[in-house]
Amino acid sequence: MNKTIIVSNRLPLQIKLEDNKLEVTPSVGGLATGLKSVHQDGKSLWIGWSGLTEEELTPELSKEVKALVKKEKCDTVTLSQHDLDNFYYGFSNRTLWPLFHYFMEYTEFEETFWASYKTVNQKFADAVLEHVEDGDTIWVHDYQLLLLPKLIKDKKPNTTIGFFLHIPYPSYEIFRTFPWREQLLHGMLGADLIGFHTYDYERHFLSSVKRILRLDVNFNEITYHDRIVKVDSFPMGIDYDKFYNSALKQKNEEKSELQKRLDDHIQSSTEARMILSIDRMDYTKGIPNRIRAFEYFLNKYPEFKEKVRLIMLAVPSRSNVPQYQRLKRETDELVGRINGNFATVSWTPIWYFYRSMPFGNLIDLYTSSHVAMITPVRDGMNLVAKEYVATRTEQDGVLMLSEMAGASKEMNEAILINPNNFEQIADTLKYALEMPLEEQQSRMKILQKRLRRYTVEKWAEEFMKSLHATKNLGEVIVANRLNQTIQKQMISGFNAAERRLFLLDYDGTLTSFKDNPKDASPDQNLYKLLDELQSDPRNHVVIISGRDKETFTEWFTHKPYTLITDHGVWLKEPNKDWVALERLKNDWMENIRPILETFVDRTPGTFIEAKKYSLAWHYRKADPELAQTRTLEIETVLTSLTSNNDLSVLKGNKVIEIKSSSVNKGRASSRLLNGTNYDFMFCIGDDWTDEYMFKELPESAYTVKVGFQKTSAKYYIKNTDEVRDILNEFIHKS
Repeated sequence: MNKTIIVSNRLPLQIKLEDNKLEVTPSVGGLATGLKSVHQDGKSLWIGWSGLTEEELTPELSKEVKALVKKEKCDTVTLSQHDLDNFYYGFSNRTLWPLFHYFMEYTEFEETFWASYKTVNQKFADAVLEHVEDGDTIWVHDYQLLLLPKLIKDKKPNTTIGFFLHIPYPSYEIFRTFPWREQLLHGMLGADLIGFHTYDYERHFLSSVKRILRLDVNFNEITYHDRIVKVDSFPMGIDYDKFYNSALKQKNEEKSELQKRLDDHIQSSTEARMILSIDRMDYTKGIPNRIRAFEYFLNKYPEFKEKVRLIMLAVPSRSNVPQYQRLKRETDELVGRINGNFATVSWTPIWYFYRSMPFGNLIDLYTSSHVAMITPVRDGMNLVAKEYVATRTEQDGVLMLSEMAGASKEMNEAILINPNNFEQIADTLKYALEMPLEEQQSRMKILQKRLRRYTVEKWAEEFMKSLHATKNLGEVIVANRLNQTIQKQMISGFNAAERRLFLLDYDGTLTSFKDNPKDASPDQNLYKLLDELQSDPRNHVVIISGRDKETFTEWFTHKPYTLITDHGVWLKEPNKDWVALERLKNDWMENIRPILETFVDRTPGTFIEAKKYSLAWHYRKADPELAQTRTLEIETVLTSLTSNNDLSVLKGNKVIEIKSSSVNKGRASSRLLNGTNYDFMFCIGDDWTDEYMFKELPESAYTVKVGFQKTSAKYYIKNTDEVRDILNEFIHKS
């Protein structure tokens, strides 16, 4: 039976070491709760760091940790203090965290951090590879492990891998500044399904993939080598019943000391109101802004003095990172200044707690606060907002939520604010404090209904369902992978043949694409490869291309190959002159060229390549998203113009070409078959112009597509490197 492996930076366990004794307790966080059903049901394993460094553990304690976590269906990845300093506190939290949250001024691009990040991701990969088998499903979590999906997929391609990012994904303009951007994207694309909290993050990721890696994206599917990678959004929920039931339960229990203090303030006046703020002490949460906005509110609406109190709970986080230390000092100073300016004998405007609180005390805060003010400047989701809503058993209370939090996309009934607009925050806070009960309940009722339905368990279930569905995505390919078994069969047929035909496309097949087509001239290795293939008198090597006759005259006429250019207009046999296979006119070009020129003017990075009998509009260097729009426009315009003029519009690899409808590579290749009985045929190409050849050749031919696209060819391979490998096989196995 196949198993499910969950991988995250930390295990869903709290492991403490005191007096050389280990204590293991389950975590109560959102991720641990959400994946509980995935982890506990059936055959599964959770891999992560234990929380203890190599230096803290003796060999005996390490074995004990392994044994203890194994009982919880977990396995550990061992990290040293050096790993922790450079991988976690360094690259993860001083590079990726600020960059992905748009705090570029805090982002550090340190080579040592990056080296450690790669090393630790490899450690996680090694741990997974110890346990993984073909057919297993792997779910990798968060920004600490962005390289991991590829590291696993490279070694175990027959696994299904999901990746979920729990923080925002930045816009292309931010992400492009990252020095190792290609490596990170390739790492993530090792997954079969990539999940984000919101569509905005999904859209930003797809934009980076298109613009940086220049990959084809169709809606939310990325064509990546020989796979389709799906990208989707899954807004993470909470354990709704846990918070709702706890709030109900605490109404009937003896009150805590904190609840008694809260009640004292609420009961001091019929107009007394509590405003709640709960966050980790993190610069992304906008804590100083929130305090200043509250000060602005008290100055603008002095009638609320001695009536409202802001309760601020800031949970310590990464206190050894300099930015967090500065944030703590700034927060302390702001709270002190405001309390000093506004406090009276009986009233302190801000109650400030810098510590973690027991779960019961959190419920006290949620249920006692009339308004929750959650105003991060950037947040992947923000579950505090959802927890507050879940605890409002009377369906009262008001949620003020930053539109920069991922949760705002699904909580429109909250009052959404810009966390940088103090005027708006002050006016909205007044509105929230004075909101009629009927409106509070109307908003809260809808929010609760939604959160009750889409819980954290539902989130995990939906992701896993989509992940399993990706197993069917590969069916878009008609061809089969040209694997070792088929290659052996092909070589066997080749060796037995007396007359062999090789039809070889040029650009994208024998050589990779260049930004400028003129830069794609043959290299010495290619000449040597083709010379060796042609040296066998049984082989007939034909290079068949959309290139113009003049270019191939310069590149190949000193070689003994057969050449076909302009998609089948010209033929040159060894030691003979060029012969026209078709009689064509090109007077249509003067009418079409001005149209293409207008698209060049409007689309930076594009250019026209004028051939004798065709015009090509190249857009390889254009912005991919703009090019996508322009190609739709240009195809529409050209199709209407060419339909009555015996012209065809061909869409190649980052190029649109206009040529005569009567000319194609299929017609040209069929002429080569006349009069010659080939007992072995091999045809290879990469774009739609080569489909004519694949369709024209007999069933016995080996037709191969370069790239992962729908095709009439029988087989496909990944790239031009594999093309040369296959041609070398023919040479050395003959």
